[in-house]
Amino acid sequence: MLVQNAEKRHYFRKDRNMNYHRLGQTVMSYRKKQGMTIREFANYSGISTSLISQIERGQANPSLSVLELISQALNVPLYTLFINDIDTKSLISKKRDRKKVYRENNDHIVYDVLTPDFMNANIELLMMDLNAHASTTEGYYSHTDKEEIAVVMGKEVYVELEGVEYFLEEGDVVRIPPNVKHRFINKGAEETCILFVLTPSLI
Repeated sequence: MLVQNAEKRHYFRKDRNMNYHRLGQTVMSYRKKQGMTIREFANYSGISTSLISQIERGQANPSLSVLELISQALNVPLYTLFINDIDTKSLISKKRDRKKVYRENNDHIVYDVLTPDFMNANIELLMMDLNAHASTTEGYYSHTDKEEIAVVMGKEVYVELEGVEYFLEEGDVVRIPPNVKHRFINKGAEETCILFVLTPSLI
């Protein structure tokens, strides 16, 4: 209960800088998904139709108690009403500021992290530079809780999936489900590049 109250205060403290238009659009979107008119939603939530209309148009400064009634009526956590109230600067990741991640052999492979922590993204994007005549690992690698999509951005590369080798060219895509042993091998004379998209596993 203390944690929940702390979260409520945290989000409500954003009130001074809150974008009420975004808040209104979020409330309207949730209401329409529930298939309710403003009048129906007013009756269900106990909030006047005029106040709901003002909130959805971004013309009201709703109190915490009103926002709690709205979230309860919509059956969503309070914080979800503020998901769209974000700092747009946090949507940008400059190349010069991104960190690099090395694995095993620093001379042969480097990952450029495209989605830093401040972005709070639900997916991870990594750009891998794989040197000529190099592989990602000496053995194999697998994810237990993530699914991976790899897009070949360079000329060519080989991927091993459960010991079976496949040749990939620029633009080819490979899906790597959780627990599948894999590695990438560059047999060419030039560096190649692979874009990785990692998402939480659904299985």
